[in-house]
Amino acid sequence: MRIDRRKFLGAAGTGGALLQVRPSAAQPRPAPRQVHPGVWQFRFGAPEAITPVATRHYQPAAAALASLPAVATCPVPVTGTGSQRGYLVRIPLAANQSVYGLGLQLQSLMQRGLKKRLRVNADPKMDTGDSHAPVPFYVTTGGYGVLVDTARYATFYCGNKDRKGVAPPAAEPAPAAIGEDALPAAYRRFHFDQATEVMVEIPEAAGVDVYVFGGPTMRLAVQRYNLFSGGGPLPPRWGLGMWYRVKSDYSQEDVLRLASEFRDRRIPCDVLGLEPGWQTHAYSCTYVWSKKYPEPARLVRDLASQSYRLNLWEHAFTHPDSPIHQALSPHSGDYEVWGGLVPDFLDPEARRIFAGFHEKEHVALGVSGYKLDECDNSDFTGNWSWPEVASFPSGADGEQMHCLFGQRYQDALQSVFEKRKERTYGLVRSSGALAAPYPYVLYSDLYDHKEFIRGVANMGFSGLLWTPELRNASNPEDLIRRLQSVVLSPMALINGWYIKNPPWKQVERAANNADRLAPDWERVEAQCRAVMELRMRLIPYLHAAFVRYRSQGFPPFRALVMDYPNDPETWAVDDQYMVGESMLVAPVVAGQSTRAVYLPAGDWFDFWTGQRSAGKRRIQISPPLEQIPIYVKAGAILPLAEATLHTAGAASLRLHVQVFGNPAAPAVLYEDDGSWNPSLAAVTLSWDSDKQAGSISRSGNGTGPRYEVAGWKLFE
Repeated sequence: MRIDRRKFLGAAGTGGALLQVRPSAAQPRPAPRQVHPGVWQFRFGAPEAITPVATRHYQPAAAALASLPAVATCPVPVTGTGSQRGYLVRIPLAANQSVYGLGLQLQSLMQRGLKKRLRVNADPKMDTGDSHAPVPFYVTTGGYGVLVDTARYATFYCGNKDRKGVAPPAAEPAPAAIGEDALPAAYRRFHFDQATEVMVEIPEAAGVDVYVFGGPTMRLAVQRYNLFSGGGPLPPRWGLGMWYRVKSDYSQEDVLRLASEFRDRRIPCDVLGLEPGWQTHAYSCTYVWSKKYPEPARLVRDLASQSYRLNLWEHAFTHPDSPIHQALSPHSGDYEVWGGLVPDFLDPEARRIFAGFHEKEHVALGVSGYKLDECDNSDFTGNWSWPEVASFPSGADGEQMHCLFGQRYQDALQSVFEKRKERTYGLVRSSGALAAPYPYVLYSDLYDHKEFIRGVANMGFSGLLWTPELRNASNPEDLIRRLQSVVLSPMALINGWYIKNPPWKQVERAANNADRLAPDWERVEAQCRAVMELRMRLIPYLHAAFVRYRSQGFPPFRALVMDYPNDPETWAVDDQYMVGESMLVAPVVAGQSTRAVYLPAGDWFDFWTGQRSAGKRRIQISPPLEQIPIYVKAGAILPLAEATLHTAGAASLRLHVQVFGNPAAPAVLYEDDGSWNPSLAAVTLSWDSDKQAGSISRSGNGTGPRYEVAGWKLFE
């Protein structure tokens, strides 16, 4: 199947054949076309047929886009130039504006002054643009966002390049100057006080579409981009509970034993994940249950009887012994990976074959989702993936397929759940532009805790979800500090793929697998249990944040600068982030006895002590090991559930409501029956300042389990 270029370009407006000779002079500046309220499209030359927008699965959330505040005009001009190298796009960047986004950038938060080549790579060890999820979208503190619609390894020059004889572009009005102390030393050479431009070079292309998203705030620009992508996902409640992935060579009985142990020892867990050993062959994959799992349907039933869901690891490279290998062969690329086919997921027939087998052999048995591994690329851990010179039946080359493979792989398996009208939540190791609607969370085989925290702050700029999953910890302190970051992220994942026993019993791998448990493991287990119980208490609050992500495009996890773009002190903060509307989290890494926390304007309450602090200042704290620093905005109402072993527990709907400051604004939760398209009755928690009493009210006709309030507590 070869993609019909006219099909993808026709809907967007113009078409035309690919340019044979690329002009070296700038083209006349096209007038932007408003494609949705607050969203403008610039078209230059003849764009390629295979791009994120052209191959998208989810359509824009048009009604939600129309509900946002109106923007009268496109906030920034865009120009384009063709050359023998491809296409070059220029966008002015005002003085004293910062740039964020470009996908899951683990090495940096601020992008102004940097050069980033957005290349799919499983080993993003340098700050060059390599990423599991590079996204050609950026947003500025000037309150607008820009998406370059390309499936190429585009290079973004985020300012700091001066053309000979050309005055820097004007972009008025410029915001106030930034204090030197607000910027890391490495950024001070980038002339923040001078107007400049963002240049984007798209290799191979004879044209490109560029979309501009108006604000006038950063928050609204990001919302428009996420809604243009289709809006955020709504995970099932069980997806927001605790996850645990078992050792790779576990058997069916091993899994059931661990499941019972967790319940007996009061370890919260909603999802158990199987790693490669569940298949007859894993590198490449057969997707066939191995002899270790002789009765997979019984396994799913037995786990469900204890309120567990089952998630399966896999990758897309299809082994010759797989029952779908022969049918998939004509719909795959011309290079193999680990001796397996690379499905052309741009081809509907490839997606149909792949999805059909997964539905019959897994999902029909009750499997709730997947971990989609190895769908990125690699330079530094074996150079195992297909080359950029590969070709695919759809017409994509290897570079384009790398840029799109993670999402089109998600499309293939998401089609199973869409067909069955079942919600899922899973993991994926690569994603890209327009990814906001996908219920899949990114992860990495790298393991720097500070980088993982930066990933949580960074993901919100680009419509991504990310988990700083807990794997091997160096000591019990590292274990607990990493677990604290995990429970305050989109997926609370413990990955025990390499150890026989849970990590709180023994963090040292060889000793764990030899059953030499630490002498104080029960104490460490109790500390870990308390951290996991915090996650379970926050489920109503997190669920509500995801509902707003779906309906409004507002990311549930994000850097401080998105909420406070006019405060330059927030611009470089990459070790704190906002959760939901009202919580600020400042994770701690092992060995860090003290840390600085920046509190933006307003008053903030310490979640653990209730102590009130004035904002717009930096404070020094010495958090005890059992506490991750959390601050709650004054005037917020925070609903906390009772800690349960799983989200199906009745007590998970029993709320202990905390009121931070008097007066306080109402908080809204949503009652979710778990169906494909839930009605989501709104539950409003209100505080009466005069009566010093709270109340609960409902609107809508929800059919889900109902929240109840067990008590209120006021902090002043």
